[in-house]
Amino acid sequence: MLAANKVFPVKIRVESFNLFYGELHTLKNINIDIPVNQITTFIGPSGCGKSTFLKSLNRMNDLVEGCRVNGLITLDGVSIGTIDAIELRTRVGMVFQRPNPFPMSIYENIAYGPKIHGIKKKNILDGIVEKSLRKAALWDEVKNNLKKSALSLSGGQQQRLCIARALAVEPEVILMDEPTSALDPISTGKIEELCLVLKKIYTIVIVTHHLHQAGRISDRIAFFLQGEIVEYGPAEGILKAPRDKRTRSYLGGF
Repeated sequence: MLAANKVFPVKIRVESFNLFYGELHTLKNINIDIPVNQITTFIGPSGCGKSTFLKSLNRMNDLVEGCRVNGLITLDGVSIGTIDAIELRTRVGMVFQRPNPFPMSIYENIAYGPKIHGIKKKNILDGIVEKSLRKAALWDEVKNNLKKSALSLSGGQQQRLCIARALAVEPEVILMDEPTSALDPISTGKIEELCLVLKKIYTIVIVTHHLHQAGRISDRIAFFLQGEIVEYGPAEGILKAPRDKRTRSYLGGF
């Protein structure tokens, strides 16, 4: 077992996990401990299984026809297979590669999730919207325009809005699939700064193709290759002194 830093308890534990699309064996014997209140980053070439594994952590792959899995993934020691899917995806939120705000107002984007969970009182929703936007470092930019369409925001603002929307239902874990790949450098920097703040409250797991980004924000890094985790450990060790020659080859001149 690839153990997490002892200072930080394990939030998600994965043991002997395999995923198949039909007869295609996509993820192979994945074993990893993801610690609480840390940023764990998945790196590796395109098609190596990073995003597929990320989506397995809140059972998004359940929605893919022909997908089957074996092995064990636990959240706080409880198998995610025994947790209701809606509850699981509330506790383990997802931010996708491209911003995907709903075609409604900024306010309604944030209030949508809490409303689904039965919160109807406007004063409570108002508080959730403000709190979530503040956590996503967006409140000061939009507080006077909450009735405007979320689609009127810039790409970077839209992505922070999507993070705020995920935070509104009070998750414990935030999964991010290349959250800055469609953003300019300034917006990317804001998202990275935000992640460093949010990890004080949440456990964050990020897929990225940008090694320098991994270096800036990661506490721990897992290197994926052909559906397997080749190497996993503290970020500095992986980036500066990888043990496996395949990791060294991928990192090149980093």
